[in-house]
Amino acid sequence: MKDLVIFDLDGTLAPSKSSLDAEMAGLLGRLLGIVQVAIISGGALGQFEKQVLAFLPHDDRLKSLSLLPTCGTQFYRFDGGWKKLYSENFSAVEKQTIIAALNRAVDLAGLRSKQHWGDLIEDRNSQITFSALGQQAPLADKQGWDPDFAKRMTIERILAPTIPGFSIRLGGATSIDITRPGIDKAYGVRKLRDTLGIAIRDMIFAGDAIFPGGNDYPAKQAGVESIRVRDPEETKRVIETICACLEP
Repeated sequence: MKDLVIFDLDGTLAPSKSSLDAEMAGLLGRLLGIVQVAIISGGALGQFEKQVLAFLPHDDRLKSLSLLPTCGTQFYRFDGGWKKLYSENFSAVEKQTIIAALNRAVDLAGLRSKQHWGDLIEDRNSQITFSALGQQAPLADKQGWDPDFAKRMTIERILAPTIPGFSIRLGGATSIDITRPGIDKAYGVRKLRDTLGIAIRDMIFAGDAIFPGGNDYPAKQAGVESIRVRDPEETKRVIETICACLEP
């Protein structure tokens, strides 16, 4: 019996920076009625609100949902509204160091896009995120830029030696996420364990970047039974299967 189902967001519950479709929203609502659910993503809370919360039922089922934006560096629970439990923010100096190193690595890799939609580097307080085409890039452009993660791995190889005191993870369609060392989805999993009182062996995690260097991989390293999905359509089938197993 599993007591908590954890999901990545972009590429798992919805396409990059896109909203849940009606089928996914219905399946999540169904799942929330029978088990605790958590979403851990590189996006900020505002992205969760636009992509997920606007499409879920606004009733007591929200009390079964935990939100962990910016790869688990923040934690929110619902109690009449979304309440922040913690946020592992960078200092101003740390932000400057990371942003300068990111810009240098992108330029040395020769991968700075001439056309982009919005800022390439976003300060999310507890995470710095590089989005190769900008956060607002069309989905088709994002999906075609680095489907095998090879471009981002090139940037990561240049970047890692210059900021050894930080964690670097690849996720989404075009993103590189940087957090404090040890503050990643494994950290989020342990926070879920401690806050909800659910053992890691009683959790399931589903994500599309469960591979070494992927920003979902730390959840697997934390010991959570993990399911790597190709896309949201496959995630729907996973949710259907979990519901069938857990429903009375």
